[in-house]
Amino acid sequence: MNESKAEPVPPAAEPMAAEQPEEPGGRSGREPRSGAWHLPVLLVLLAAIAAIAWQWYDTRNRIDAIRTELGQRLRSNDNTAEESRILAKQAQEAAREAQGKLSVLENKIAESQSQQMALETLYQELSRSRDEWALAEIEQMLTLASQQLQLAGNVQAALLGLRTAEGRLARSGRPQFGALRRVLNRDIERLKAAPSVDITGMALRLDQLVAGVDSLPLHFDERTQAAATPARTDAANPIWVRVLAEVWNEMKQLVRIRIMDEPDAALLAPAQSYFLRQNLQLRLLDARQALLARDPVRFRADLEIARKWIARYYDTRAKNTAAALTSLKQLAAGSVNVELPSIDDSLAAVRNFKVSREKAQR
Repeated sequence: MNESKAEPVPPAAEPMAAEQPEEPGGRSGREPRSGAWHLPVLLVLLAAIAAIAWQWYDTRNRIDAIRTELGQRLRSNDNTAEESRILAKQAQEAAREAQGKLSVLENKIAESQSQQMALETLYQELSRSRDEWALAEIEQMLTLASQQLQLAGNVQAALLGLRTAEGRLARSGRPQFGALRRVLNRDIERLKAAPSVDITGMALRLDQLVAGVDSLPLHFDERTQAAATPARTDAANPIWVRVLAEVWNEMKQLVRIRIMDEPDAALLAPAQSYFLRQNLQLRLLDARQALLARDPVRFRADLEIARKWIARYYDTRAKNTAAALTSLKQLAAGSVNVELPSIDDSLAAVRNFKVSREKAQR
């Protein structure tokens, strides 16, 4: 029992450890296996360092490229800025030249400044929207067309105004203008079917007659034919024969006998021919005013008086006198007071449309 206490039994693992062979150098075989992970870790670290180095190199190259490109762009911007400054300087010079020309033009248009200011005031009072501008223009066109139709009877001018207004609505492409276009087209067809009266042509013919009054010959406007040169008496004749011959020639110049084809031709003193021509011109001008005023009674009455004066006091055998009488007859036979259709429907439609739009905007 004392021996068992003095020598304790070693663990079972110790004999096994004692049996493992030892390598030279005093190291056991387990230590080399525990240090085998150092090599892969080292390789991984080297790869990471290489990747970081490559990334740093690539990033540096990119930064250098960006710097180079940025420098080029800055130089390009500097060149562009320089060109811009040159262009700005040229523009300033051109502006100064334009300012000089503008001052010259301002002096030329000084007479129309009042009208321009009135138009600017009118346009400023109108609405800013595109449709309202178009409606204002169309209303103005139709107003002018109505004035031409009512005052001058100019169907072509009124028709042109209606077609222009309808084309303006068509170009806008607004579906809400469909009703207005239908009304305008109806008035256009009515004007096409209306009888045509050439008021302008008739007024021009009257102007030609007024200008030709001074060239119309009067009945007694013919110049006296030059007296025949008296035959010279022979110097060999006695003096009393020569005196009697000269007295006879003078007596023949005092009395003339003329055969008149029209015994009722009015006699007119030469001093009164001026007043006759002036009165005839005034009568023709009054007929022109009656024509423009669409007054057929006064128009035909003035033409008849002018025709009677020409037939009574002027030489009707002359070509220009006969032509004047023919023109007066044709003008008197023409129709003056022709009933023309109105375009009040178009004007009313445009104005009602404007009022409805203003109410809707409120």
